[in-house]
Amino acid sequence: MKLEISVPEVVNIFKEIQEQPERLFEMIRFNIRETVGQYMTAIMNAELSHFLGREPYERSPKEPNHRNGSYNRNFTLKGIGNVNIHVLRDRKGKFKTQVIPRSKQYEEEIARDLSLMFLAGISTRSLSMISRRLICRKISPTEISSANTELSEAVEKWRMRDLSSECIKYMFMKNHDVNTPPFMTGMKRHPLKRERNNIQYLRGYKTNESCSI
Repeated sequence: MKLEISVPEVVNIFKEIQEQPERLFEMIRFNIRETVGQYMTAIMNAELSHFLGREPYERSPKEPNHRNGSYNRNFTLKGIGNVNIHVLRDRKGKFKTQVIPRSKQYEEEIARDLSLMFLAGISTRSLSMISRRLICRKISPTEISSANTELSEAVEKWRMRDLSSECIKYMFMKNHDVNTPPFMTGMKRHPLKRERNNIQYLRGYKTNESCSI
């Protein structure tokens, strides 16, 4: 891909930058997103050529299927933002691109980052409000909740794992005001101090000397 720019355009750009220096970075971000969109479209074009077994405008008497235009689609990439891609189609509707997921609007890394921020304590509503500033696209609280499901289930499974076979000498638990979980049966409970309505406990588990601490 070749970038072409005229002298008058350069003059206008310099004038804008002199008046608003931050415009330079805005232009850079826009050009990067535009170039990435063209790059992904070019990859998809090569992918369709491989699928059909011939280049654009090249006909084959053995295979009546051929290209059938394209449609625009936005896809959000981590560190780049929202890019516009021309999704190519074939006449028979058999071509399925592998460049971007069919049912996704942003890459999986963004979903993971949103899940980590949610687990760190940021609410889905707050994440939805700041998503446009972070990735140039607003993500609804429902989308964020859906993205959190898989990671939350994995974290909950780890959090509730069975520790009965582990050699644990001391376990510190803060603000523990619920019933003793099954995996902690047999541990001695010693109140440390009260904090308002909650009680902090130190739970000690007597182990043999061969177990490491």
